[in-house]
Amino acid sequence: MSYPGPVPPSQARERVGPWMDLFSKLIYPLACRSCDQALLPEGAGDGLHRWLCGRCLNDLVRVESPYCENCGEPFEGAISGAFTCGNCSGRRFAFDFAISRFRSEGPVRELIHDFKYGHDLSLRSVLGQLIQEVLDDPRLQSEQLGEWVLVPVPLHRSRLRQRGFNQSAEICRALSRETGIPTLDALSRSRQTDAQASLHRADRLENLRNAFVLRRPWFGAAPNLRERKVLLVDDVLTTGATTHECAKVLKRDGGAEKVVVITVARG
Repeated sequence: MSYPGPVPPSQARERVGPWMDLFSKLIYPLACRSCDQALLPEGAGDGLHRWLCGRCLNDLVRVESPYCENCGEPFEGAISGAFTCGNCSGRRFAFDFAISRFRSEGPVRELIHDFKYGHDLSLRSVLGQLIQEVLDDPRLQSEQLGEWVLVPVPLHRSRLRQRGFNQSAEICRALSRETGIPTLDALSRSRQTDAQASLHRADRLENLRNAFVLRRPWFGAAPNLRERKVLLVDDVLTTGATTHECAKVLKRDGGAEKVVVITVARG
């Protein structure tokens, strides 16, 4: 696996960045983004240590093997080799497989909730760091990810106006800054749908049918994904209904060769 790496800062940012960072730390002491406990300067290093204290880092629940080879659903028990969970039994997803590195509980769930519903946009950076761990999945090890493209799951324009931002797009861009993998807003939500959380599995699938289309700008053609490989980005994966519909459009209408779903958490 390889990708370009963090996007280099501008010359102006390189000159003033260290002074801005020092000033902000003096005015706003470092604090854990989950529990608000103060972070000691020597403990706030690289990666997740910049955002979370040791206790919250230890409380992160990672998705460990064994897990479903299709949707990434973790399984409590002893299983050797690949298996398919009950959620995927009898179903054929349009995406090739889905990866989540954390379970939607504890600090991860709180961070996502504060980000989406508390409108704390500063949390996009820590969520970008969390989702980056999915790129260590063995199935991506042989891939040149710099040749792939990141595509966020879209919101309908009415929901976007209500929330003020698309959480998937913000996570997607944060991941792009960390890895250098390009981002493409390739999808649009063509109609508003009922909240998925209130629906049963079969109703979720019907609720989202034909809800996504390729994004068509005012000027120019629709995105061309012919024979390209896509990392479809979202915050949480539950039944896979949303990402299935998105992947179907990316392949059928966009011509994408492969679609792998990556999310911060598995619900």
